[in-house]
Amino acid sequence: MQIPWRNISWVVLVLVACSYQTCNGQDYGGDEKTVAAPPPEQENCDGIFITYNFDGREKIYPLVKNVSAQGWSFKSMLTVLNAGTFELKSWQVFIGFQHNELLVSADGAVAIDGDGFPVRVGKNGTTLAGYPQSDLKTAIDTAGDFTQMSAQINIKGTQFGLREKTNPMPSTIKLVNEGYKCPAPKRYKSYMHVCCKRDLKFKPKKVVTKFMPRRYGDLSITYDVLSAFTNRYQAQVTLDNLNPLGRLDHWNLTWEWMRNEFINTIKGAHTHKIDPSECIYGPQGQYYKDFDFTPVINCQKKPIISDLPKEKANDDKFGKLPYCCRNGTLLSPIMNETEARSIFQMEVFKLPPDLNRTALNPPQNWKITGTINPSYSCGPPVRIDPSVFPDPKGIGIATAVASWQITCNITRPKPKAAKCCVSFSAYYAASVIPCNTCACGCEETSKCDANKKPLLLPPEALLVPFENRDLMAKAWSNIKHLGPMPKKLPCPDNCGVSINWHVDSNYKTGWTARITLFNWGNDAFENWFSAIQMKKDVANGYENVYSFNGTRLPKEKSNTIFMQGLPGLKFLVGEVNGTNPNKDPRVPGKQQSIISFLKKNTPHINVDAGDGFPSKIFFNGEECALPPEFPKNTAAFKSKFGVFPAVLLALLTFFLLTDRLH
Repeated sequence: MQIPWRNISWVVLVLVACSYQTCNGQDYGGDEKTVAAPPPEQENCDGIFITYNFDGREKIYPLVKNVSAQGWSFKSMLTVLNAGTFELKSWQVFIGFQHNELLVSADGAVAIDGDGFPVRVGKNGTTLAGYPQSDLKTAIDTAGDFTQMSAQINIKGTQFGLREKTNPMPSTIKLVNEGYKCPAPKRYKSYMHVCCKRDLKFKPKKVVTKFMPRRYGDLSITYDVLSAFTNRYQAQVTLDNLNPLGRLDHWNLTWEWMRNEFINTIKGAHTHKIDPSECIYGPQGQYYKDFDFTPVINCQKKPIISDLPKEKANDDKFGKLPYCCRNGTLLSPIMNETEARSIFQMEVFKLPPDLNRTALNPPQNWKITGTINPSYSCGPPVRIDPSVFPDPKGIGIATAVASWQITCNITRPKPKAAKCCVSFSAYYAASVIPCNTCACGCEETSKCDANKKPLLLPPEALLVPFENRDLMAKAWSNIKHLGPMPKKLPCPDNCGVSINWHVDSNYKTGWTARITLFNWGNDAFENWFSAIQMKKDVANGYENVYSFNGTRLPKEKSNTIFMQGLPGLKFLVGEVNGTNPNKDPRVPGKQQSIISFLKKNTPHINVDAGDGFPSKIFFNGEECALPPEFPKNTAAFKSKFGVFPAVLLALLTFFLLTDRLH
């Protein structure tokens, strides 16, 4: 009978280590026990050997007849073994879950695309990162110590949509660390494995650091331990915005303490909740029996932290830190490198068994959000070489006790989940293609259609709130013979900021566009910026922005035009009342400018065929939802007057706006 090695691979690994201690630790003169050999697949792997074993499942309440709605609790085991000759730093394994799984726990790992368990992975899978054992050493460096070479992850979760006699396996498992290649895993009924080997074509950067090198991300967060004591340490958190199109306003930062830590004091920021009760009635109070928890800042497992307002910058107790107290604003490094960084410090208390100076564990499951800003996905903390700072005494430099980096990257907004939207119009088309229906989400859809295409509008409709556009849209449809109106009209876009891109002219040597920004909210945007990403190499013809401060970005973002307000025009104000509030609708805050392009560097473009419209538009770092189409040129006419009228209009607009400010 053939022994099913694949189902007991991990057990064998543990037995190898245990049997050495129990059977060979002392010589009593008895016969030595023979330990079973590992499976052949593992023996032949000279890289990272990964296995996934499905341990079983059972039906859970509520019991329903609908197979797709019936829930099952399941257990499985993931093992990661370093069978190669290179240490694996910060291991990360992707598991292709595909049965609407909800992961409840994963002992020995964290989900990097979630904010703590439970994590709903749906049908797209998830990536697990090792914690607390994030690095896997080699057999050479550990004399074959499997406890340092391997990690065992016990997974528990819930899944849906499966019949009783099936074994719901993932679609794949693979190592996602840079520099490794994984073939398709070998699959069995309830077991799968893969051997991932180093990519011979991958050329790693020469690293002279003891720990992992710092990584580039759109947003880099550094967790530095400045000083360490037996039961507490002083930590500094640094936020660095590295993406020229990234930005955060009124940022909220959160994480998860994994070992019952709590924040005793904080400087340069504040927690949303100040309540010591969770410490008093929790394990913290059981250990620190005589500790006065009254002044403790926060005892939450998942605290929410925000920046302080500017008025606290010189406060002796809470302020007086460099880069603090900016009301939660992280500007683009193009706008101001100094204001692209934020810092705060805190005193963290620990609990047993971590009562020594070197027992330092950063929090996990980091997440950061802003207002109308891009969404960020953050990875796990990665140990890096200690940070260095100017010595407070002014002599030499100071070094952190330990440092970790959390890398966050911007994610594209999901459909109907943007925070700003774009409308398109052109000199050759009478109608405006407005923002998409529910571009920024829809909560109430009983009186409108969330899936209907938006109605074409006259240009003047862009200046009025959505609830005042119905009559204008109906009248416009009758005038232009656009066809019958639907009984259930499309829902609004529900965006607080909208942008209109208008192709203004097209002549022999160049063309112009006009961009208009509308703020439909009550609050003004200070130091706003917008960025236009053009198709192909259209931005090579960029000449000037006339009413904004505009520049073309260099290198890999050379197809992007960056714009911000001129001095005195850096506020995009909110909505205000109309001339007669009793009958006139509210008026949005708006700013606009003409942008001119020359054709000598881009003679091949066809402006009227769609090359004059951008592929992406950003506002304060958030990618705005674009219409699915652009105006078609049915008349096929071009401007006879060139760029002069457009420039004149831009200058006139600028002077009028400036005059209003004075």
